[in-house]
Amino acid sequence: MARRGDTYASFADLARCETLGRDYEILSRPGSTSVAIIAPHGGRIEAGTTTLADAVAGNRHSFYTFRGIKPSGNAALHITSHRFDEPTGLGIVGKAEVAVALHGHHDRVDDTIFIGGKNETLKQKIRAALTGSGFKAEMAARSGLQAVHPLNLCNRCRSGRGIQIEITRALREKLYD
Repeated sequence: MARRGDTYASFADLARCETLGRDYEILSRPGSTSVAIIAPHGGRIEAGTTTLADAVAGNRHSFYTFRGIKPSGNAALHITSHRFDEPTGLGIVGKAEVAVALHGHHDRVDDTIFIGGKNETLKQKIRAALTGSGFKAEMAARSGLQAVHPLNLCNRCRSGRGIQIEITRALREKLYD
């Protein structure tokens, strides 16, 4: 069953109704570290997250994105993170010691970055690095952003303790200006 607001409960459900190459695409590449940088709601689902994940991964870290490419209606391609089970993404994350998932938060006013996930030490380090670079970053307090569900895609890495970074729409738009 899909979460409230999601059209599809799983990738298999999505793949029965949507077409690879027309409605969505999957991009990935291996890296030389044990870190995976992912954007499971990329392209036109949560705009800018694919580009950011690709830049963060660079040539060192593994990279994965599921990108909505439809002319409109890409929100229908969103599968909530603890139900996200696209096989290529699961493979990339499953080989990594830690996965960092970049997401787009809907807020158009605030330019905060919300940090969630089960890796408490890394969350603190990321927050310190972001605030030290002039960004407004805080630990995710809302349950939907905390990313502590064991099946959340970021936590399906080998350590079982990943990171989810929610970047507001306002900040993503500033980054592209």
